[in-house]
Order: sequence, then structure tokens, then C-alpha cells
Amino acid sequence: MPVAVIGQFRLPPERIDEARAAMARVVEATRAEDGCLAYSYAEDMLDPGLIRVSEMWASRAHLAAHFTAPHMARWQEERAALGMTDRVIAAYELGAAETL
Repeated sequence: MPVAVIGQFRLPPERIDEARAAMARVVEATRAEDGCLAYSYAEDMLDPGLIRVSEMWASRAHLAAHFTAPHMARWQEERAALGMTDRVIAAYELGAAETL
């Protein structure tokens, strides 16, 4: 069953430019993972430093494997050093999809 992951986190606005390279690395590496259907980070246009997270995985098992990937361990260290706060991310198991 497909899994959607939606959430957000904050980085200090003055560190966003510094964070872009680390975020690009984790996005690129994650998109290459088996079972990753979509993975993106986007800065909120009206709230500097608020990063929105959007992911789609083929299954819960693929998502679980993602958390053990080496690039995720690196990203955990980098985001802590960058001052990440207010991380709220949730996974949702999906049923049938409909194009709108």
C-alpha cells in the first residue's frame, strides 16, 4: 500500500542558503532509493525558514528502509548543526487515488 509523508520543519532563515546544499544532497539521494515515488522540500513563500516536506513511497517497508540509509544519518547530523526545530512529519497509508 502506498505511503504519503507530509510535514514541515524550521531552519533559521539566515542559515537557509547554507542548508540548501545539504537538502539538495538528501533529496537527490532519496529520489534514487528503491520505492521512492516522490521526495521534495520547499521553503514556504510567506514564512522564511519554514520548510515543507512531501514524500511518496511504494510501501511502508520502503519508507522504513529509507530511515536506515547512510545519507539519512548524515542529514540528521547536518540538520542538527544547522539548527533545525519544530519538526513535525507524519506518514499516511493511502488507498485508491483519483486524478483531480
